[in-house]
Amino acid sequence: YVFKGHSDTETILYYLSHFGFKQICDLNGIFSIAFLDFKKSKLYLARDPFGVKPLYYYFNSNKLVFSSEVRPIKEIVTPLSLNKEALTSLLRLRYNPSPYTLFTEISKVIPGHYLEIGLDSPNLMFNQNTFDRQPPRNFAYNKQEASDKYQEIIENAVKIQLLSDVEIGIMLSGGIDSAVVAALAQKNSKKPLKAFTIGFEGAHFEDEIPEATETAKYLGLEHYYERINFEGFLKLIKECTRIIEEPLATTSIIPMYYLSRLSSKFVKVVLTGQGADEPLGGYKRYKAELLNQKLPTFLSKSINYLSKDSKFKNESIARGIKTLGISDDIKRFLRGYELFNENEIYSLVNNSDTKSSQAITNMYNLLDCQKNKNPVERMMSLDTRMNLSDDLLNYTDKISMNFSIECRVPLLDHNLVSFVESLPTKYKLNLFGSKIIHKNYAKKILPDYIVNRKKKGFQSPTKIWFEKESSILHDILLSNNSNFAKIFNLNAVKNLLNEHKAGFNKEKQIFLLLSIYYWFEIHDDVFLS
Repeated sequence: YVFKGHSDTETILYYLSHFGFKQICDLNGIFSIAFLDFKKSKLYLARDPFGVKPLYYYFNSNKLVFSSEVRPIKEIVTPLSLNKEALTSLLRLRYNPSPYTLFTEISKVIPGHYLEIGLDSPNLMFNQNTFDRQPPRNFAYNKQEASDKYQEIIENAVKIQLLSDVEIGIMLSGGIDSAVVAALAQKNSKKPLKAFTIGFEGAHFEDEIPEATETAKYLGLEHYYERINFEGFLKLIKECTRIIEEPLATTSIIPMYYLSRLSSKFVKVVLTGQGADEPLGGYKRYKAELLNQKLPTFLSKSINYLSKDSKFKNESIARGIKTLGISDDIKRFLRGYELFNENEIYSLVNNSDTKSSQAITNMYNLLDCQKNKNPVERMMSLDTRMNLSDDLLNYTDKISMNFSIECRVPLLDHNLVSFVESLPTKYKLNLFGSKIIHKNYAKKILPDYIVNRKKKGFQSPTKIWFEKESSILHDILLSNNSNFAKIFNLNAVKNLLNEHKAGFNKEKQIFLLLSIYYWFEIHDDVFLS
């Protein structure tokens, strides 16, 4: 082929034209693609296996509208209505799982899927297919061989992400994952890379600037950072909700806004350390799942029963206990994920949740999870393609693109994740450790004081802020003259705010309600239909 330009998109065009669209499974990267095949009279819409790039669509028998954003679809498709079933799913899972959105008429392409639309009949024909269903390869490495292979793949994954016509920077936290990416990127760079970090005023635990500064100094990075206060945080919730186009319970969307804005002053491409926790078992819920498998059934059921009416101030402990003794994967996973339980949802919106279980079951079946005999592996596989795509990667891509920043995720390299998912669980986590093979590799390129730091996560000090500024939250969420008040029971919302002030951590629940409040304000047209 004779290339007419310099875009990587042209490479994909020729590749799919030559080999056929179904070879999209060979692509190793992030994408949402529309491919029009004139010979077959078909249009294909596809989204990368981990859903890094968004892709929305409206479809009926004679009209198809698609975009990487909701806004253009809203301009064409009117009127739109509120999807109340999707709202309950959002309250349950803290994000809207694909294919659902809060608009009844608009859907998301599921990660690792493509839509096939036939164009040669009076009515458009629609099929949905998956290209991310391959079972993990049979594992054939001993511990040392696995370690060597992991090193080879992760080093190559970062190296290929450094290909760029413009300068590349690093979004650097105080954690191990971004430190590993930064170390490998700097190793392949001829000059010091620029690194960017966000911290918080008056918050010691959540502020990662000291640790990130330490990492940057060790690696010889050019380090830039800013700190956020509560006033700046609160002002940006509406703006971030507008950018993301979907409400979320994740408080780190605000730091991501500041981080993207800071990065955009210096570079146009950044690497992040996102995507390692899900396939490598970095979250506490995976240890809870391991524990659930090891405890005798009668004991786990007894603990669950005796604690069912108890209230725990620690959210992680509460959710972990709720999963004990439940043999059904879908029900157990749902209990472990849920932000609001079924009773709380009903008290808030006078409606029951029907979509969450359906969404998890759908992805569970699409991934052939039942083929994997290990429940924790099934959970990690789901998280990598649901929680990760519709929550963290969703807001990261949209906020960074709002500042014209290309955000790359080398730890979600297709070859790397495929290898990790083929590893025995014991190489990734046990009751006493997590991301084992990853940390063992990190020790080869980073000092122990960086590798062994306590995990903080990209969190905000909203627990303390929401306790101190509860009157501001009351003024916003308990206003009778709002679209929010048309859907939500304000007495139930008030009880939630009071519980948080009493010391029961409800920061994620409150943040999600704020995000929904502003989404209703931004999209007030759904209340007219």
